[in-house]
Amino acid sequence: MTRVAVLGAGAWGTSIASVLAARHDVTLWARDPAQADSLERTRRNERYLPGFSVPDALKITATFPAADLYLAATPVAGLRSVAEKAQGKAPIVWLCKGFEQGSGLLPHQIVEQALGTDVRCGALSGPSFAQEVARGLPCALTLAARDASFAREAAAIVHGGRVRVYYSTDLVGVEIGGAVKNVMAIAAGICDGLGLGHNARAALITRGLAEIARLGATMGAQPDTIFGLTGAGDLILTATGELSRNRRVGLQLAEGHALDSILKTLGHVAEGVYTAREVAKLATTRGVEMPVSEAVNAVLEAKLAPNSAVEQLLARDLKKEA
Repeated sequence: MTRVAVLGAGAWGTSIASVLAARHDVTLWARDPAQADSLERTRRNERYLPGFSVPDALKITATFPAADLYLAATPVAGLRSVAEKAQGKAPIVWLCKGFEQGSGLLPHQIVEQALGTDVRCGALSGPSFAQEVARGLPCALTLAARDASFAREAAAIVHGGRVRVYYSTDLVGVEIGGAVKNVMAIAAGICDGLGLGHNARAALITRGLAEIARLGATMGAQPDTIFGLTGAGDLILTATGELSRNRRVGLQLAEGHALDSILKTLGHVAEGVYTAREVAKLATTRGVEMPVSEAVNAVLEAKLAPNSAVEQLLARDLKKEA
């Protein structure tokens, strides 16, 4: 039986730890001792995953655990610190999606800075709401690593039950799809919040996918990855699903709420808010046309009202679809 330590007791960490506990020796690590104590006593995570009980087999601790495999279920902002804690102990796979604020680094670049380039590591990504996984509903994910043997080994550990896992060596493609789709989900929320209809949302998702593909191509991503689970699949889910935090941000922006107020009441991290700025910077640096991403960033920075952003996108010159 594999010893798996899930690092981070948020919604996704609690959910994946609960599912894996049926097949492995799983420990859920909470940074906050008070949260760990509450989880241990009540077997519930009412703050991040209300309404669900964690299985008795799941171990919970605030002491950094030993493991055969670490699953880092923190936001991108917390990845560097947990990776450093895991140094020299076991391979690590991250579940977060986005760019590091300020540095603009993807998760694998953060881990390589923290642990070196020889560490066995990878990303687990794909269309997956934590609440549905916790309920035992089916989902399909991709585990990507540059080391093909590690990708397959780690995927085999997570794969099982109602969680189907594919493996891939296109680590950059998986990370780009997972990061930029959050920005597009904010755009979709704005679209829906303004009442622009299903036609507009379909067009937005399609053109958003084109932006992800263009950026991915400049960074070495494979087209099949962008149009697979971690690109198109995750984009469709996050842009349309009622459980999407990033979509909720867009909905509330369209209703006229200030971003600070939205984030205070959200209760969870919406990675797209922080990723939008880094994507806009990358688009400029790499000369990639990403008008939807840039419009979302302008709205988030209060440089453009949501309805003005829509009009600006509609007013763009006629061009060939590509």
